[in-house]
Amino acid sequence: MNPQLISIRGNIDTIIFDFGGVLFDVDYQAPVREFIKLGASKFDGLYSKSAQNDLFNRLEKGEITELEFWSLLNEILQVEADYSAMEHAWNAILIGMSKSRAEWVAKMQKHYRTFILSNTNSIHVRAFERMIDEEIGIQKFKNGFEAVYYSNEIGMRKPDENVFKYVVEQNELDPARTLFIDDSIQHVAGARIAGLHAFHLDLSTTNVEAEFAEWLPI
Repeated sequence: MNPQLISIRGNIDTIIFDFGGVLFDVDYQAPVREFIKLGASKFDGLYSKSAQNDLFNRLEKGEITELEFWSLLNEILQVEADYSAMEHAWNAILIGMSKSRAEWVAKMQKHYRTFILSNTNSIHVRAFERMIDEEIGIQKFKNGFEAVYYSNEIGMRKPDENVFKYVVEQNELDPARTLFIDDSIQHVAGARIAGLHAFHLDLSTTNVEAEFAEWLPI
């Protein structure tokens, strides 16, 4: 087990999970490849795991509608594709979630208060909730958490420390006993600024079940 996790394990009673990457498998490069097929060669300069154009931030905070997003994105990319084709390219990032991971989350909930805090948007939410519903059952999945927070619904996004404080205050959590898990280092930094314990999950070497296997009592 990671030394950081060993040192805090006994003091944690709450875990806040990132969604995409940590629980739901994603391919950050897939939209780049799909938009290139549509003729948008500069899409990779607009969107990546570590940084993105403010247009995506506004969508993730629910500040613009889907139609406004597609229109503004097409103004930037100048592609001859309809919104349906662009939505297909945008949703290519979404891979899926295994039943075993959902079952693992359910086991974790028996020992910790569990939450989701995700930077996302209405387009992706509609797609990944449909995927989860088909494979697992969306309500069954959500029952594994006390609350699920999507950035587009609460109007805030990581790494802003206020979004972490919001979750803490809404649920009367003790930051000193709360662990946040994310695969984006900038989000981990934001959680630490807000006073939470935070762990960067390096998806190139591990996954959440393997990294936290010992957090489940035998």
